[in-house]
Amino acid sequence: MGAQLPAPEPAIGPESAEFWAATLEGRLLLGFCDSCLTYFWYPRPLCPACGTWGARLRESAGLGEVVSYTRVHRGLGEYAEVGVYVVGYVQLDEGPRLLTNLVDVSDDLRIGDRVAVVFHKTDGPAALPRFRPASEPAHSA
Repeated sequence: MGAQLPAPEPAIGPESAEFWAATLEGRLLLGFCDSCLTYFWYPRPLCPACGTWGARLRESAGLGEVVSYTRVHRGLGEYAEVGVYVVGYVQLDEGPRLLTNLVDVSDDLRIGDRVAVVFHKTDGPAALPRFRPASEPAHSA
């Protein structure tokens, strides 16, 4: 489906540096609150569930299921020349829901399909977490 997706460099600040560094190691980190035992996305120091300060990062298994998706036929910016690509929401097994690119998917992609994280390296100090069908072995690009 289309050409390879661009991997634009994200803005990296003090609160996200650890998250982005982990992506270069093939690890997906989520926010986690020790007070209410809740995983959350996006990682930040304040737990959105109970309001406790001092939430930390915890590694995700990187597995989940597609809960919604769309095929984009006319991308903008770096995505304008890609052709058709898929953007969707993935519900991780730990609970959080991420908006992400779905890669290496077939035309019979369905809501409820299992997916696994894969990391696409940017030109900077980060890799973008994207998801592909879980029945295929994950890889880094």
